[in-house]
Amino acid sequence: MAEPTIPAPGDTTTMLSRRRALGLTGAFAAAAAGVTGFGVTACADVASGPGSSAPRNTSATRITAPPPRNVLGANINGASDWSNFAELEAVQASWLRAFFPVPDADKGAVNTQRPISTLLDAAGRGYGTMLSLKFPYFDQAVPTPGSAEMATAQRRVDAVLAAVMGTVDILAVGNEPFIECRNRNDPALNVFYEAIAQRVIAYRDQHGGSGSKTRIYMGALNHLNEKSWRTTTTDRWMKFVHDTPAVAGTDMHPHLPDVAAGQAYLDYVLPRLRADQTFLATEFSLVLLYKKHLGDKISAEFASHYHLPAGTLVWQVIQEAIENPFPQQKWNDFLLMSPWFANNRSFLSDQVGKFRGTGKLAAAAYGVTEDTAMVAHFGRGSTPWMLNSLFCPYTVRSQPGGLPGQTTQWVDEFRALQ
Repeated sequence: MAEPTIPAPGDTTTMLSRRRALGLTGAFAAAAAGVTGFGVTACADVASGPGSSAPRNTSATRITAPPPRNVLGANINGASDWSNFAELEAVQASWLRAFFPVPDADKGAVNTQRPISTLLDAAGRGYGTMLSLKFPYFDQAVPTPGSAEMATAQRRVDAVLAAVMGTVDILAVGNEPFIECRNRNDPALNVFYEAIAQRVIAYRDQHGGSGSKTRIYMGALNHLNEKSWRTTTTDRWMKFVHDTPAVAGTDMHPHLPDVAAGQAYLDYVLPRLRADQTFLATEFSLVLLYKKHLGDKISAEFASHYHLPAGTLVWQVIQEAIENPFPQQKWNDFLLMSPWFANNRSFLSDQVGKFRGTGKLAAAAYGVTEDTAMVAHFGRGSTPWMLNSLFCPYTVRSQPGGLPGQTTQWVDEFRALQ
């Protein structure tokens, strides 16, 4: 996903007073007690949220992941501090996805760096794993073949491949290339990613070839619901995907302003795939819809129930939850009493159903947890990524047993889709 928006200097906020707290519901008890249905060995360890003294999950739990066909996995993005496999067990997730900024290969042994080490740990436990290679060229031109910058990029990629090739199940060349660049319409962008993909393919050929466990995808396309993002560079991207036998398909990230917008991604990508190719959706959400409603007044029902001023705005409630995490029931009520959320409460099931209905989905992934970037400097102009998360360690109080609070609607839907 794109980086959370940080308010401009001078964006001041008004804090809400802390109101009465409600007791936690028992809705999560069954999940916290243990899960069945996908080959899990029960884990006695518990995990901690911010400020908790509960231990992190360090058990050697093993599962049996299904093959990459119609999978819905959990996404941790580039999290450097996530190791809570108890969350995955609670929602019966069997696949885990992350991205790795390739320049970080210069920081030391890649296999010891998060989130690479987390994915390797997950693979050892039997989880299916997906890794996206992130090339952050926001403020500089992408390297050109033969340049010193390209040699540096290739050296870094080789270091990552040495750590993950043959271990991760899916490797996506690129995270969000058309966002993580200075000029998304520059053909040099295609040249760079094509060269990197060919290097990844050559490396795999030298280390297992067609028998390698690792499948190669190109990823990921953004904003395909907007005509201005369907360009000659995205057309070339898809032509390379189609014409390169070693590439299994492409990734897409449908972060949507409304439910209907997701169809544009499928309409663009599917006709451009070979018959034997599939697609990924390693990130997807309605975060752009939620962002449009941050300036709305909260529902009269929620305001009345929690004795809040009628003019309180949505973003102010979220900010209060960040400052003073809510009891589980209050977070549930805030979301389900908000029409912009409640009217789309089946989004996860609906969107995954559309993906699976194409017959071409390899794997999708949904955000498993909030992180610090989501809640830092939150204000009216922020992007509310936390509203997508299954678990909410920064906005909801911990559950009995040590698991973080949750967005109950997404946890229930995610588990039902396994």
